[in-house]
Amino acid sequence: MAKEQLKVLNALDSAKTQWYHFTAIVIAGMGFFTDAYDLFCISIVTSLLGRLYYTVPGSSTPGTLPSNVTSAVTGVALSGTLAGQIFFGWLGDKMGRKRVYGVTLMLMIFCSIASGLSFGKEAKGVIATLCFFRFWLGFGIGGDYPLSATIMSEYANKKTRGAFIAAVFAMQGFGILAGGAVSIIVSAAFKAAYPAPAYDVNPSLSTVPQADYVWRIILMFGAVPAALTYYWRMKMPETARYTALVAKNAQQAAADMSKVLQVDLEAEPEKVEPREQGNDFGLFSKQFVQRHGLHLLGTTTTWFLLDIAFYSQNLFQKDIYTSIGWLPAAEKMSAIEEVYRIGRAQSLIALCATVPGYWFTVALIDKMGRFAIQLMGFFFMTVFMFALAIPYNHWKSPGNSTGFLIIYSLTFFFANFGPNATTFVVPAEIFPARFRSTCHGISAAAGKAGSLLGTFGFVYAVDGIGIKKTMMILGATNCLGVVFTFLVPEAKGLSLEEISGEDEEGDAAEVGTVTV
Repeated sequence: MAKEQLKVLNALDSAKTQWYHFTAIVIAGMGFFTDAYDLFCISIVTSLLGRLYYTVPGSSTPGTLPSNVTSAVTGVALSGTLAGQIFFGWLGDKMGRKRVYGVTLMLMIFCSIASGLSFGKEAKGVIATLCFFRFWLGFGIGGDYPLSATIMSEYANKKTRGAFIAAVFAMQGFGILAGGAVSIIVSAAFKAAYPAPAYDVNPSLSTVPQADYVWRIILMFGAVPAALTYYWRMKMPETARYTALVAKNAQQAAADMSKVLQVDLEAEPEKVEPREQGNDFGLFSKQFVQRHGLHLLGTTTTWFLLDIAFYSQNLFQKDIYTSIGWLPAAEKMSAIEEVYRIGRAQSLIALCATVPGYWFTVALIDKMGRFAIQLMGFFFMTVFMFALAIPYNHWKSPGNSTGFLIIYSLTFFFANFGPNATTFVVPAEIFPARFRSTCHGISAAAGKAGSLLGTFGFVYAVDGIGIKKTMMILGATNCLGVVFTFLVPEAKGLSLEEISGEDEEGDAAEVGTVTV
């Protein structure tokens, strides 16, 4: 028999959209703005690092990072993110969401600044310290995934919960856009102050010494939005669901939410007695596997498969742009000019495809449902990736680059109006409160494992089998995402307690996967 729900949780579920909802979106969303900026801006400056530290005197082409260094520089933050997602996800369930929320932000601020202060003038010293600080930057970023998603899901009402969680994640699109915009502004300023010829005109003068400041400023700017968010994060009260259902303090939960909702709420301590036998199972128990095992398998596999393709495309956009002739060859540009053009290209893709895709999800997720959007997204990502890969030689022909870019942009649009948003939303809804942050962290870490495979594998796959066959592999990966989406339950219109089974006394949670 279902338990009678706490009035404070009912009040949250039925609350009209209020100012505190938008405040929570901005506070949590600015963390994702910072996350996306830090993780994706590195792809803009890798070419500059190659010119500064790996140019061989007398070479006909500017220096580039060796494949292993490229993988390390772009992938080390993802490794840190994976570790941070698991650690802070677990810690969020043990200590509370708010208590560890500020720690992640402080890590992000410190390590963003330290990334730009990498020591030494030789390649080995600069790259080693850059990788060290970016690992710990990623560790802090990783904590933001489960904590932000869980906090927003536990603050939201059930009618628009999907839109609110998706809106937090949608700030990632603005972070990617900001990475391109900051690169454009910084590189344009340095290009105007320190003009330089293209590499094939004068190799020694094409990379001015001041270019070393460009990549450092771009990376350090990531600390700014994080610092602006810190004060407001510390003022947020702990979520009522954690306080009442995990910490078992109904009085504090009612007091906190009375201030937030600006209504008087009854504490009801008698409703938060210790869990009855049969409903007190742990994360590694048989009961958890029976009730939520397939759901966790669904959230982990779909996020893993998505991120293989999504991060491969994002981190290596410049290689694809160059191969189709949308960017000039590296030797036709100066070092700072190359940063400017890559930033401009990334901003265009973000503005036209990435950002709109996120906000389509925000607008429609509580109407269409999570399952339908995720299935549709994976399907169209598969179609468009094969549409690029199979006739790849056609797209490389002169005059066909516009068509390539349109289809390439559509893969980003349906990634974000699709699984890139829903894989973030669903794990924050379908698990019990005492496991919610941990399970979201595990799901997100599976995604980062996929992003690492995409990041490291893409470099060697392109070198070994070429871009065409690599893109066909990414298309097949997206197709697998369609299959595993059928393991993910629909949470539209249900309270967190209904979807997770927490309002049941010893009975299995009545959450079924979508049937074919």
